[in-house]
Amino acid sequence: MILKKIDKTLYRNHLRVVFAGVVLALIIISITTSTLLIYLLSSPEVSHFFYNLAGVVVAAIIVFVVLNKFRQHPYLFEVVYVWDLKQELNRINRKLRKIEMAVESNNNDAMVVMNFMYRASKQVYELDDNTITMGSLISKMTVLEQRMQDAGLSLSTNVYTPEILDQF
Repeated sequence: MILKKIDKTLYRNHLRVVFAGVVLALIIISITTSTLLIYLLSSPEVSHFFYNLAGVVVAAIIVFVVLNKFRQHPYLFEVVYVWDLKQELNRINRKLRKIEMAVESNNNDAMVVMNFMYRASKQVYELDDNTITMGSLISKMTVLEQRMQDAGLSLSTNVYTPEILDQF
């Protein structure tokens, strides 16, 4: 995965619209579906819990399918990019302990993964206005950058590929 420059304002606006659309679609589809199921299949004295649950499940499936179908649409580029980036960061976090130990052993691949993680985290924090831990992140980045320079490694995140994680 390659880090891309994202316009924060555009990302935030598109995220708001997509989020509002998803919420609205879930509400409208689930209420409509459950009402239709209750009308067609139920009687007044029976609990409607499972019909309401079925409405929510149907709505979730429809929204998932529609989002998946329009995933490549240019309007969703920023939202999908950040979503995918967060998923990649989660993959790295699941193996973080082993990666950190490998960095301490001066493993080049581990340093590449950590460099990507730090820079991707910084980008996500800035896009989401989550700057509480930014100071700590930048100090860790500085230490890693020095270690990478001493090892003769490139600081570019373009070297990172998801397959590198398989060894950890």
